[in-house]
Amino acid sequence: MSLKNVRLEVMKFLEKDVETLIEKYLIEPEKIWQPTDFLPNPDSDQFYNQIEEIRELSKELPYDFWVVLVGDMITEEALPTYESWLMDVEGVDQVNGQNGWSKWVRQWTAEENRHGDVLNKYLYLSGRVNMREIEVTTQHLIADGFDIGTDRDPYKNFVYTSFQELATYISHNRVAKIARKTGNKQLGKMCQIISGDEMRHHHAYSDFVDRIFKVDPSQMMMAFHYMMKQKITMPAHFLRESGDKIGTAFEEFSNTAQRIGVYTSKDYVDILQKLIDRWEIDKITNLDDEAEKARDYLMKLPSRMLRLADRIKIPENSYQFKWVNPAIVK
Repeated sequence: MSLKNVRLEVMKFLEKDVETLIEKYLIEPEKIWQPTDFLPNPDSDQFYNQIEEIRELSKELPYDFWVVLVGDMITEEALPTYESWLMDVEGVDQVNGQNGWSKWVRQWTAEENRHGDVLNKYLYLSGRVNMREIEVTTQHLIADGFDIGTDRDPYKNFVYTSFQELATYISHNRVAKIARKTGNKQLGKMCQIISGDEMRHHHAYSDFVDRIFKVDPSQMMMAFHYMMKQKITMPAHFLRESGDKIGTAFEEFSNTAQRIGVYTSKDYVDILQKLIDRWEIDKITNLDDEAEKARDYLMKLPSRMLRLADRIKIPENSYQFKWVNPAIVK
């Protein structure tokens, strides 16, 4: 049987548990938080006062912070790309009866959609950013799409989402801490609750991988090895500003995030180690020879990558993004 057919069989086998996993890891719209819970209420007499408070508190946050918050928001707003990608994964069927996996993707997307919504509205009200430039970048990012190197392989895609959800947790959580330190408690709370969603989703996708390891350990190990050898591509790797070529803004955005400690190369290594520990890679049994070699590679990889991370030098000076007006941000 071909690898593709084996993966389809495994996805079909695991599908029987998807409803239970949805109940465990996702929350119904009526019960989960919504963007308006963190934003000024237009029905309230205090609406304009609440907007003024946002604008005043926003003045205390530095330039690099706004670059990172904008970049995080744009990444979240590119959700149509992520949903369409996952809907095309082998085993996800939205046509023939809309199977359990397609139901998972739609409900996961619905939860994630709230993140871009609340951050977008907050940025609009803050008065600190150039919304039109942000909107142009967002449109570009969705139109440009992405290639995360997973093809339609569910094993590789679940490794990617396990990694990426933990990375977004780290980013939003650290943004929340910076906001709280400047006295912006509402923004801090908003980013903190977004990070909580990301951690919950990380646990879900990690659970999927865990279950695959139990039924197809060698090929799951090979998929993990493949993804880490080629390195995880960030979803915003094609980021660009108006008038620029595809991907030209990502490196500077990444430098900014590293400079203020929101997401660093050492975090990348730490996530890899957490996944190795979470899936107990050292204890997986019934591996073929090729998968054993892949396991050995993975076990040694964090220490090798950490040595490389120690050598990385981040530019001290901030790049001038069109998203943020330096005249109104300290």
